[in-house]
Formats: sequence, C-alpha cells, structure tokens
Amino acid sequence: MALNEVIVDNAKTSSLTNLDCYCDGVFTTKCQGDGLIVATPTGSTAYSLSAGGSMVHPQVPGILFTPVCPHSLSFRPIVFPDTSKISIRVSRDARGDHSVAFDGKSRITLHKGDTVHISVSSWPIPAICRVSETDDWFTGVRGLLHWNL
Repeated sequence: MALNEVIVDNAKTSSLTNLDCYCDGVFTTKCQGDGLIVATPTGSTAYSLSAGGSMVHPQVPGILFTPVCPHSLSFRPIVFPDTSKISIRVSRDARGDHSVAFDGKSRITLHKGDTVHISVSSWPIPAICRVSETDDWFTGVRGLLHWNL
C-alpha cells in the first residue's frame, strides 16, 4: 500500500530500466529510463513533480504515470482514470533485477518477468482540512513549493 507513489527502478545498477506497462490489460508502452513513478494526486507534489509530472488537485480522481529520465524524448507523463488497473512488468530482456518501493520505503527486488499491479483502493483515506481541501492544497503548494510566487 502507498499513499503517495509506487516507484519501479533499477536501484542496484546504473543500467536502464526495461519495463512493459499495461493499463486495464492493454499494452501501453515500454519504459526505458531511470524508472517509473505511479502516483496519487496526493503524491503529485513529491517525486512525480520532481521528475516532470504535473501537480494534481486532490479532488481530481486519477493515477499519475511519470517516467524518470526516459530514454525516449516522446515519453511524457500522463494521467489515467482512477478506475484503471496498472501493471508494470520487468521485461524478459531487462539487463538485471529491478526494484519497487512504496512511498520511498519497503523496497522489494523484482526479477525478469515479475509484475507489479497497481490500483486505487476502494477505501480512501479521510483527510482533515483546516479550511477546505482547495484552500489547504493551494496554501501548501504556495507555501511549501513557492509555486508561482
């Protein structure tokens, strides 16, 4: 389980990741680069933003799909509907083992052919707001990230 993001990368070596990515069972893309971030709107202002992903308001139901230093210039971040089932498989022709981390912790080694399945939980985590979700979010991105100041 992750609140912010799931990261699949090649943590042990400097070689490219080689990942086969699927959305709802449909092949989407092959990811070659430093890794792939699958984030929630809550996690959109963390590692995903640093890797070039968009900030997404927490009331927007979506799954962010952000490549980390992709080998292809045409591979850009996208947002899937929150009903999507994302699968990331370490390609059979990958150069070595990869790993997956959940919110930057709990790193697990992945071998060739291993697949990580990602979906939004049916039970969202309730949040306490000081004013409103929108006011709190913009106060946070302006104050902490100095967004558009």
